[in-house]
Amino acid sequence: MNDTDAAPRTKMRAWQVQRAGEPSEVLALVHLDVPEPGPDEVRIRVGAATLGLPDVFMCRGFYPLTPPLPFVAGQEVAGVVSAAGPGAAVAVGTRVMGVTAFTDGRGGFADETIVPARSLHRVPEGMSDPEAAAFFIAYHTAWIGLVQRADIKAGDELLVLGGAGGSGAAAIQLGHALGAHVVATAAGPERAEFCRQQGADIVIDHRSEAVADAIRSATGGHGADIIYDVVGGDLARESLNAVANEGQLLLVGFASGSWVQVSPAHAVRRNYAVVGVYAGAYDRGFNEQIHEELLSLYAAGRITVPVTRTVPFERLPFALDELAQRSSLGRTVMVPAQ
Repeated sequence: MNDTDAAPRTKMRAWQVQRAGEPSEVLALVHLDVPEPGPDEVRIRVGAATLGLPDVFMCRGFYPLTPPLPFVAGQEVAGVVSAAGPGAAVAVGTRVMGVTAFTDGRGGFADETIVPARSLHRVPEGMSDPEAAAFFIAYHTAWIGLVQRADIKAGDELLVLGGAGGSGAAAIQLGHALGAHVVATAAGPERAEFCRQQGADIVIDHRSEAVADAIRSATGGHGADIIYDVVGGDLARESLNAVANEGQLLLVGFASGSWVQVSPAHAVRRNYAVVGVYAGAYDRGFNEQIHEELLSLYAAGRITVPVTRTVPFERLPFALDELAQRSSLGRTVMVPAQ
């Protein structure tokens, strides 16, 4: 008997955020009714769910898309379709990856979750559930930022801030695959070595080097044509002092806890553009197109998914604490034992 043959469950485990605070303090293990998919939704039996800083920020209560309490967090999942709502043309038993309905509290840190059909994408042969769960947001965002918004070209000087995290690692790999000269920032030798393994040509330890001077040195005095900023805060502000003429700052995330504050006068004087990057702004047709482009790169071995750690369901709150403390590399993925 396989999973799709088993009798349907009526209750499931879930990690529910019940108040604002650090993950291990505010997440409670509860048993909820298995959710029923609505129109144009599917239910997924979770094979893997990725842990991300947005989940930490939702626990703390200051992520922009935090739903009302109590809620189940978890944005990225992979697994098997266990039910399809009206209008969702997806067969039960199909392996998929996607973004959950976390904005209304039906996230992926559970045995089963809801995914809007528009957010579903195929999992290719040979890709594991942990890889699939960690693929979609990081690589789609990197493609939208580097290709769609920045029009990256071979030979461009690409600076990736926070290259040792999941989003940064995807940008390093994609930039390298597209022929850019990739410079990354990281904190400490272990994280720097991880960035090199992802394809960074030069890594700057921002805790021990003067960042702007190091960027200019790494780019032969040219400066960064594209700054892929998933960090924000002081690191991004300092990096802007080494942006190239007609360069671009891509605003992707704020792992530091705050967006970089850009001075209009500085942007004018240095002649650079500030560009927002939001993967949710595109329709399904566009997302399907870039998904296939990215899967072609994956199949050719030109990009990989840096899942460095898998954790069991029971350890999820503590793994989120470690993620918040910047003590993990690449992607951490929860794999529920079912």
